[in-house]
Amino acid sequence: MKRASERETGDVSRAGMGPWRFVVWFGTVSLLADIVYEGARSVTGPLLSSLGASALVVGVVTGAGEAAALGLRLVSGPLADRTGRFWGLTIAGYALTVASVPLLGVVGTLWAACTLVVAERVGKAVRSPAKDTLLSHATFATGRGRGFAVHEAMDQIGALVGPLTVAGVLALTGNAYGPALGVLAVPGIAVLAVLWWLRVRVPDPRRYEEGPAGRTAPASPGGSGRLPVAFWTYAAFTALTTAGFATFGVLSYHLVQRHLLATAWVPVLYAGAMAVDALAALATGWLYDRHGAGVLVVLPLLAAAVPALAFTNTVTVAVAGSLVWGAATGVQESTLRATVADLVPSGRRATAYGVFAGVVGGASLVGGALTGALYGVSIPLLITVVAVVQGLALVLLAVTRARRA
Repeated sequence: MKRASERETGDVSRAGMGPWRFVVWFGTVSLLADIVYEGARSVTGPLLSSLGASALVVGVVTGAGEAAALGLRLVSGPLADRTGRFWGLTIAGYALTVASVPLLGVVGTLWAACTLVVAERVGKAVRSPAKDTLLSHATFATGRGRGFAVHEAMDQIGALVGPLTVAGVLALTGNAYGPALGVLAVPGIAVLAVLWWLRVRVPDPRRYEEGPAGRTAPASPGGSGRLPVAFWTYAAFTALTTAGFATFGVLSYHLVQRHLLATAWVPVLYAGAMAVDALAALATGWLYDRHGAGVLVVLPLLAAAVPALAFTNTVTVAVAGSLVWGAATGVQESTLRATVADLVPSGRRATAYGVFAGVVGGASLVGGALTGALYGVSIPLLITVVAVVQGLALVLLAVTRARRA
């Protein structure tokens, strides 16, 4: 196999730009998009609470949003493989997201806000399998772990800027959600402009993965064939660890309801969590390229620590729990995706991303509802249940690695 630096030169003529440039520009798209939707997500809990939502409603809605973002990929993933419209689905998904967020700030009823929260996540479902497949072709040349990690790190720059922007506007307007979310329309327009330009420059990223004979790296022609057994056991591990992972909506609900943080400070904390997310993604991506999927053992450990820290009544400990949540999210958003690309050939990769996300989506709904419900019953019970679930996930990870070996 050629080194990444050697492949870079040849791939420029075939694909329109080098693979690292493609990763960086795609990262720019994600950076701008994250300013939009992470800015909104940073205040989802307090926003819904201001409209009369309980902890259970916040947990169910945010969990349902994640389930929609993941579960609907069962449709969009195979659709991308069958039609080959990777760019079209990517652009359509981003368009739905950047349209939903500004509207979220001006609706005044709980049901409408809940609908828009889920709609924004549906946009992610439409685009993600196609987007990850486009990106996976370039990371074949750059290194899976590093390519996805750099993309995720740029993603989190936007996730840092977005919440800080919302926090600043909230502080200036006396916690007015309309202006705070309305200003996010500007980077939303930029998302679509950059994405369209990139599509013109690199219409077929599959060329990054072409071998010496001009053929794409091992694939199932026409998107047919079964997914590998190793993929299914890996998906089961990820689903289990996700089922025991609290959403930031519930974490922020706790912070505001217990008067640990003012509403305007919640986006600032979310921005800090996203900074930790980026660092965790870079670290685990680097380790993944050197040591393989064994680095994922850290994910259940981080997820188990989140509720034990975040749901205390001590502000410094609760803040630390939110930062640990950011580290776990960084591993989820980078290294988990890199592993899927290594397990599945390119001809079935969008389908695999869709199925993988669908399995995890069901677990996200369980996790959001579980943490929201147990929070209202007993926080010690919540901590115990999450610890047990993550312990089982560690066992399944060990079994998965043994079967793959």
